[in-house]
Amino acid sequence: MSCDADPYIFTTDTLPTNLRFLPPLTNGLLGWMVYNNIMHMGSVYNGEGGRCHRADVPCPLAVKLETDEPAQHTYSLDTHTGIFSHTLSTDSFTASQSFYSHRYYSNMMVMEVLLVRKVASEEPHTVKLLSSFTPQSKDIAFEFGPDYKGGSHIQGQTKAAEFPGGSCPTVHLIWTPIPTTLTLIPEQSQARWGFILIAANSLDSAEASFDEGRSLMATGNLRPSHEKAWKELWLQSNVEVVGSERLCRALIGCMFYLLSAFPSIHDSSKSFGGVSPGGLSNGGDGQDYWGHVFWDQDIWMYPGIALFYPKLARAVLEYRVRTIDGAKENAQMQGYKGIKFPWESAVSGREVCPEDIYGQQEIHINGDVTLAFQHYLYLTEDLSMFSEGRGSEVIYGVADYWVSRATWCSEDQKYHLLGVMPPDEYYYNVNNSVYTNTVAKFSLEFAVELADLLQHPAPKEWQEVAEQIKIPFDEESQYHPEYDGYVKGHPVKQADTVMLGYPLGLQMSLEVRRNDLEAYEPVTDPQGPAMTWGMFAIGWLELGESEKAQHLLEKCFNNIQGPFQVWSESSDGTGAVNFLTGMGGFLQAVLFGYTGFRVQRGCLAFSPLLPNDISELYVRGVNYLGSQMDWLLRKGEVCIILREQAGNTKPQNLQVVLKKGTKIPLIPGQPVTFPQEPGFVCKLDSMSSCWPF
Repeated sequence: MSCDADPYIFTTDTLPTNLRFLPPLTNGLLGWMVYNNIMHMGSVYNGEGGRCHRADVPCPLAVKLETDEPAQHTYSLDTHTGIFSHTLSTDSFTASQSFYSHRYYSNMMVMEVLLVRKVASEEPHTVKLLSSFTPQSKDIAFEFGPDYKGGSHIQGQTKAAEFPGGSCPTVHLIWTPIPTTLTLIPEQSQARWGFILIAANSLDSAEASFDEGRSLMATGNLRPSHEKAWKELWLQSNVEVVGSERLCRALIGCMFYLLSAFPSIHDSSKSFGGVSPGGLSNGGDGQDYWGHVFWDQDIWMYPGIALFYPKLARAVLEYRVRTIDGAKENAQMQGYKGIKFPWESAVSGREVCPEDIYGQQEIHINGDVTLAFQHYLYLTEDLSMFSEGRGSEVIYGVADYWVSRATWCSEDQKYHLLGVMPPDEYYYNVNNSVYTNTVAKFSLEFAVELADLLQHPAPKEWQEVAEQIKIPFDEESQYHPEYDGYVKGHPVKQADTVMLGYPLGLQMSLEVRRNDLEAYEPVTDPQGPAMTWGMFAIGWLELGESEKAQHLLEKCFNNIQGPFQVWSESSDGTGAVNFLTGMGGFLQAVLFGYTGFRVQRGCLAFSPLLPNDISELYVRGVNYLGSQMDWLLRKGEVCIILREQAGNTKPQNLQVVLKKGTKIPLIPGQPVTFPQEPGFVCKLDSMSSCWPF
């Protein structure tokens, strides 16, 4: 790529030989990997229990453009607009085929073809549209329905419900029939064709969306309305660096694919089905984790999105709220009180993991979900999510689960969590996973805090277990063993104990933080999942070792598969694609590592540190307490601009608190620049917080 090329556009003249690395086009409801004859739809699963997987939906837009004339081919993914294009250029004409999953009208996918004559001629020019579509699915019993206003229509139900007695979702597809050829006739200098595909759960919704699509095409607003929605997203958030073109493109790719997995910020349907590790374009088989939702959503993908988009953050929390009934049943089936979120979740909240041991033992998921709710409250002070939005039911239910799950040990006078699997899945049926116990402690403490805020009587056991739960620590080596009986130096799969410092925020000395990093870094599986090294990088940045952090973060580039910045789970290209979990970890290493951002009660702390090869970091649109800010970080200097907030009727009176308590108020539109000393933590807080300090 030339130095003046747009880093938001990924372009190539040849497609990847491994078709798994073709770019996904998703919009929070529909997901498709370009040219694939299969797509997926949010919340549409087939199969009961452990056989539950994202249902394959046939895609009528599985069409390739060809011509008999010799041509040059260009393929590009424009992340400004979320449009994938294939351009054929011959001596006499240019043909462009574009695909997009509509960012505003989420039931809609679009294909457009443009033919442009290069030289005046009386010759017609024809392109072929080669389709691999068949109106069949292994998961949905489709049948043809009557055409609707010229659109073809199939409808069907999934073959098996998620649980006995559950409903089987219905899928309706209506699409513009696609011919086998398109011709630019002699009197035309150019011609354009548009084809829409609608996927919906009801006939009424499908027909209404098809009507909308036809109307948008007739008025010329189909593509502009899509591009406007993407422009609106990018105006709200942006993460760019100066000094490393490769890092800049990687960050853009991470933000684009993560945002693509979330619903529109205008979506009020409250039907978001969560984010799975491979996103919506994948999930039909085991390699893609069946399209299930794991802790990956709440711990790895959520933080980078929540920092910019409170509406999208709330959509994640509302997904978990909708699964409360299933989570209660999971707890009861295990013999415990409260709620137990499934290790693998689909629609109902019941456990759908194919192997029982994970659902039984990987219980840290409860604390991971709680942490997402806690960060949301600290970032927004939106108590409605916890009162009217049932968020408090999640927090209190998780606390009740921990209390009933914990076992009192008279020998050390501590509560233990026995028979668990830590995030490091190489080990199972262990006692007192340090990550699990710590996240349990913090979620119990948050339950007490929230109960106080909402004036809800908190059972004394919440505080009691939180204070007395065992947090394994080796006094001699001054480090945290991964669990009781862990032998120092034994291999680990992924980031686990190193996450005590971030994102959990367990208080420890710098010596212990360093010892944890040094103990686990050399024994972490180099073929482990992609998100791991971001957590190590954040740890070294906390210790002021930016170059060591950068070296570890650069390992992640092995997981980025060209030319479209698609991530693989493992560095050798195997595992799930497009691995959003890895992107989330990578993005956090920059958003929470380089900046030192920490979401805390009453403030957003920060302590920036840039590696030598990065001269600037620009983070646009940080959303704190309803106010948006742009941050420009240079070596030893921070600049913050509070945006003008149109219609903001409740200004938060934000201020920066520097060393020795110096306070600088933020005034909309007026940049505030100040020096940043290495290692010194500053904070951003509000002079009008609703917290009862």
